[in-house]
Amino acid sequence: MPARASDAAEAAFARLQVSDEFADRLRTAHRELTVQLPFVGDDGRMRVVTGFRVQHSNVRGPFKGGLRFHPTVDLDDVRRLAELMTWKTALVDLPFGGAKGGVSVDPRSLSARERELVARRYIEAIGPAIGPRTDIPAPDMGTDATTMAHLLDAYSRIHGYEPRIVTGKPVELGGSLGRTVATGRGAIVALETVLDHVGRTRPSQGGDVTIAVQGFGNVGQHAALEAHVRGYRVVAISDVSGGWHDAEGLDIPVIEAAMVGGAELVGLDVPGATPIAAIEPLYVDADVVLPAALGRVIDAANVDRVIAPIILEGANEPLTEDACTVLESRGVTVIPDILANAGGVIVSFFEWVQGANMLAWDEAEVLARLDARIAAATRQVLRQAGEGGSLREAAMDLAVRRVVRAMELRGNA
Repeated sequence: MPARASDAAEAAFARLQVSDEFADRLRTAHRELTVQLPFVGDDGRMRVVTGFRVQHSNVRGPFKGGLRFHPTVDLDDVRRLAELMTWKTALVDLPFGGAKGGVSVDPRSLSARERELVARRYIEAIGPAIGPRTDIPAPDMGTDATTMAHLLDAYSRIHGYEPRIVTGKPVELGGSLGRTVATGRGAIVALETVLDHVGRTRPSQGGDVTIAVQGFGNVGQHAALEAHVRGYRVVAISDVSGGWHDAEGLDIPVIEAAMVGGAELVGLDVPGATPIAAIEPLYVDADVVLPAALGRVIDAANVDRVIAPIILEGANEPLTEDACTVLESRGVTVIPDILANAGGVIVSFFEWVQGANMLAWDEAEVLARLDARIAAATRQVLRQAGEGGSLREAAMDLAVRRVVRAMELRGNA
């Protein structure tokens, strides 16, 4: 079976008339690694889990992409997400390429010690293929700053201390201020730029805009908090345990403060709110729905239940291609993932730059730079869409054009 890129990329290749030789190079990854990660569990027994690293393209710069721990991770999943990172870094004009990593394990089933061992085994296994100017991992689903600290330490024991080998590290180890909130904040900045474009009044200007957030992890939680601070009514939230709905608006800071020690939403006391299932925020009556958990949560089977006029893709690929086509045919505005959730990789780039220059920017500077870059990229997408097509098509066309141009400039020798 001939290799194919994602449906969205293949459509962009056709629209842009990308040559077969360039399209073929982008249909397959530069390198794919599948590794065994043996470790001794707390019960004294040996366990083996499988890890992956897919490096899709480095034509615009070092491979860049997160590392996720999740039981559903497989090579196809990581391959798809690595390609997505190539388009994301190109769209927001970062000097990076695209990669992704994953370990097929449920992090909730591991102790802190076991999670550290898995991280160390992973970096030891893929170490020859990464480096500060080769491939730079970052946190993703099921991993965090602590995981990055363990990757940094394991790599540095072999190669010498090198803070640029990962981003999303603790600030004390060279991480950047603002990195934790970056993806959620960036999504809200992209949303506000779109609202300005369509003439919808922001809450800060006296408007009333409601948001429902499906997935209350790092992205969803910080997006909800940022939206609340800016005056939006967050009417529904959920995590894997379930969620809450209140048409008058939830008190997000109070809920966030109660979620300590791994607490889940269902265990909280949320006065005035109605308990809902984990999937329900996708279906509530809101101006904006923000899917911020797993991919492909809106598909052909449930797309007819989605009634919001704006979908803000906080997760990677939360809509299937079929669902996206249906929504756009109904006039729904889909703010695509490669734009909406690019805040994390943007601040990762800022962290990498700070590490290279042995300096640290204050949080206000980081966030101002983040806001400016997300807003500028969103305006570029809106202008491109004004020439015809959806925001999703415009974003992909801009990204593919930049990657192909870099390939042309670098030559074929």
